[in-house]
Amino acid sequence: MARPAPWWWWLRPLAALALALALVRVPSARAGQMPRPAERGPPVRLFTEEELARYGGEEEDQPIYLAVKGVVFDVTSGKEFYGRGAPYNALAGKDSSRGVAKMSLDPADLTHDISGLTAKELEALDDIFSKVYKAKYPIVGYTARRILNEDGSPNLDFKPEDQPHFDIKDEF
Repeated sequence: MARPAPWWWWLRPLAALALALALVRVPSARAGQMPRPAERGPPVRLFTEEELARYGGEEEDQPIYLAVKGVVFDVTSGKEFYGRGAPYNALAGKDSSRGVAKMSLDPADLTHDISGLTAKELEALDDIFSKVYKAKYPIVGYTARRILNEDGSPNLDFKPEDQPHFDIKDEF
C-alpha cells in the first residue's frame, strides 16, 4: 500500500518555481544586465542663430554647441576639438552642415545651406551626422530653421518623434 504524502508535499511545485525564478534572476543581476530606466538629458530647446552663436566655445564657463542638419549637439566633451583655438572651433556656435558635408572650414561653407551639394557630399553628411555627432554627443535642441520655415510657419517635414532624446509630451 502507498504511503500518504507528507504535509509539505504540496509546497514542492512552489519551491521549484521559486528556485527557477531565482536562477533566472541571479546571473543577470551579477552580470549587470538588469535593464535600467533610460536617462534623460536636459530639455530640448529651440535655438535661433543668435542664441546658438553664444555657445561657440569662446566663453570658458559656457557649454559648446554645434548644429548639424538642424540638430544642436553639446560638444563640450570634445573641447579639445571644438573649444577656443581648437582645430574645429570654426564649426561651433552655428549650424555647419555644409562644412561638415564638404569637410571644409572655409567660412563660406560654415552654413546650414546644403543646396547644391553632390550626392557624395550628402552621403558624407548623413554618415558623419549619424556615426559621429548622434553617436557621441547629446542633443540639446534644434535650430529654429529646422522646425520653422523662413516665413515662421511650421516645417511640416520636421518629425520630432523620429529624433533621439525627444519626448513630445515634455518638450513642447
